[in-house]
Amino acid sequence: MKPLLLGSKSFSRKMLLDQAQIPYIVVPQDADEMVCDWTLPLEQAVASIARHKMDHVILPDGLADQETCFVLTADTLSIDARGMLNGKPVDRNDAIEKIRRNRGKTHRLATAFCVDRRVWLNGSWQVQHRIEDVISAEYQFDIPDEWIDEYLEKSMGMLASGAVAVELYGAQFLRYVHGSYSTIIGLPMYEVREALTSLGFFKKD
Repeated sequence: MKPLLLGSKSFSRKMLLDQAQIPYIVVPQDADEMVCDWTLPLEQAVASIARHKMDHVILPDGLADQETCFVLTADTLSIDARGMLNGKPVDRNDAIEKIRRNRGKTHRLATAFCVDRRVWLNGSWQVQHRIEDVISAEYQFDIPDEWIDEYLEKSMGMLASGAVAVELYGAQFLRYVHGSYSTIIGLPMYEVREALTSLGFFKKD
């Protein structure tokens, strides 16, 4: 099995792929997420960012004609208590504000992913087949004020949408999940596995 080419540096996404024993190699991508339309509804906005990342992955050259590769990109966004899209916190104060504003309330989150099967033809990678999907979930995440500093120090909160990192240290503050737990972490693994299966990723050479 050839390794999946992952266009993401996300610790959480790498952790999920490791747990699923899906081999991968991280590849760079130079997408500027701010050029995407953040006024779109949640699912459309996050899908557009995952697609934008896919269009900006930087892949190694193929070794020969018909060389095949599989590429994955993803993005996660949430809606806060005001109905505003939430990305990663810009700094510590922003993270604290997001945590306090969203405390004890049910919020909606969506993770979008894009998977390509590409072939090396005429000196470049060509998209042979692409699968896109968006999975939503609801959650409650409640951190008391006296725990916020320790949470930000020991969790992945500064790198997570809405400062919500439900994995590892942050798991103890997750009160409620309705939907896919791995979606909240950053990659809907059931749907990703099905997409990879459909594209032939798991077929033995």
